Amino acid sequence: MTFVKTKLLLERMAPGDTAEVRLKGAEPRDNVPRSVRDHGHEVLALDVEAGAAGDGAIYLLRIRKR
Repeated sequence: MTFVKTKLLLERMAPGDTAEVRLKGAEPRDNVPRSVRDHGHEVLALDVEAGAAGDGAIYLLRIRKR
């Protein structure tokens, strides 16, 4: 479901625009960046938020629409 929301966000963006998406847990952390790349967009960064740890960690994904 997280990638579906990310894909809808990307559809509303102009080429070259950037966005930040928060991801919770290991599965979205692994799958969303891969899907973003598979759809031809650029992953700028994937960082864990400060103080987050373990399976429930929150990650900040920065992407650029191509």
